[in-house]
Amino acid sequence: MGIRGEPITVMDNDNGASWARVCSKFKKEFGQQAYTTWLDQLGYNGLDGGTVELTAPTKFVRDWIQRNYGPRLMDFFHAEDARVKSLSIRLAAKGAVPATPSQPIARVPSAGADTTAAASGGFTDTSALDPKYTFDSFVVGKSNELAYAAAKRIAESDDVSFNPLFLHGGVGLGKTHLMHAIAWEVQRRAPQKRVAYVSAEKFMFEFIAAIRYKDTHAFKQKFRTADLLMVDDVQFIANKDSTQEEFFHTFNALIDKRCQVVITADRSPTDLEGIEDRIISRLGWGLVADIHPTDYELRLGILQSKAENVGDVDVPTEVLEFLAKRIISNVRELEGALNRVLAYATLVGRPITMEMTRDVLQDLIRANDRKVTIDEIQRTVADYYNLRLAEMLSQRRARVIARPRQVAMHLSKQLTSRSLPEIGRRFGGRDHTTVMHAVRKIEDLCKSDSQLGEDITRLTRMLAG
Repeated sequence: MGIRGEPITVMDNDNGASWARVCSKFKKEFGQQAYTTWLDQLGYNGLDGGTVELTAPTKFVRDWIQRNYGPRLMDFFHAEDARVKSLSIRLAAKGAVPATPSQPIARVPSAGADTTAAASGGFTDTSALDPKYTFDSFVVGKSNELAYAAAKRIAESDDVSFNPLFLHGGVGLGKTHLMHAIAWEVQRRAPQKRVAYVSAEKFMFEFIAAIRYKDTHAFKQKFRTADLLMVDDVQFIANKDSTQEEFFHTFNALIDKRCQVVITADRSPTDLEGIEDRIISRLGWGLVADIHPTDYELRLGILQSKAENVGDVDVPTEVLEFLAKRIISNVRELEGALNRVLAYATLVGRPITMEMTRDVLQDLIRANDRKVTIDEIQRTVADYYNLRLAEMLSQRRARVIARPRQVAMHLSKQLTSRSLPEIGRRFGGRDHTTVMHAVRKIEDLCKSDSQLGEDITRLTRMLAG
């Protein structure tokens, strides 16, 4: 991230390997978006006398991470090294930038250098963009062809007839891939353009920080002067009134200047709950493109494309067909399954066979055989407790509604592979800490409430069957 200069010494001698593993565990539990928004901003200094030392760019980031993730980070570090007794997050020296998980902190060149322009042309920030996510690496099928064509048009044309472009679909179907692809293509074709890519979560927290540190002018300059603004997972700002107000004015300012806006969400504008009507109306102004779940042909095409770029490792066609049939949840999990097989074959030195594939992926195959989704869990729990689905997803806290909601969150964590932030977003845009509390609450109650325990068992059987 950023421009690197002279590195700060890492105090233990693992060259940041433990930090990389901690980051990997964090992403697995809390999701990629939480990692990009928070942990990716930290620098790693290593272990000093039993204390892991990290640095944060601002007091706001430091306090948020300590309050919301501190205990779990301690658990992760202690699991890596039993010598770890405490965790310290201090403010980074002015001008320092965070390190990638495999490298120590580095320093920015001397003050006055135009680091943003030098690092990324006209971009506001490229650190959140994945270089693998390009149009060339995106496999097109019937389920995503409209979204792909619209994204290509925006990236290649200065005059697009639809604004905004609103992409929606489930987790891992390619929304973020297309946004990154747009950004990279615009950079290649028109490097002078300013492109702002941000998750809705990060938009919100940057806005909160701007208010707290009385720097709203810089915040508005960053987003309202962009030639292209892309906001990922807009459903996250549901019920966040002040953030929605700022988003509304930012959106209008850019549209009025004929600057392009691209938005993604997990559902269509009309199905977004907790979002103001005036925002929903504007989100539907341009083109709304749905990315449907992948079919077998598209999944096989994705796997074949990836298998062609893995070097000398031979992946039998029957293995690719097997994965395309059995891993049906989303593209991200599908590619992850192939990566696991490739890694095992490379590290162990065994050829890829059907027997080896089944053995390596037995947990994923079992999970996909169940085909349990959060939507299905929500509907089943609502029916079981005689509630309307809208009631369970609402902000009401009456016990007759709150307890079934906690049960559904608990089951979503147990029966799906979704991260806590993803589950929270599916329950009316709630925070991951709310989901964590619900999971622990139900686990504790089941020990003393036999009826609740029977309910959980019965619901699990209903969903599994």
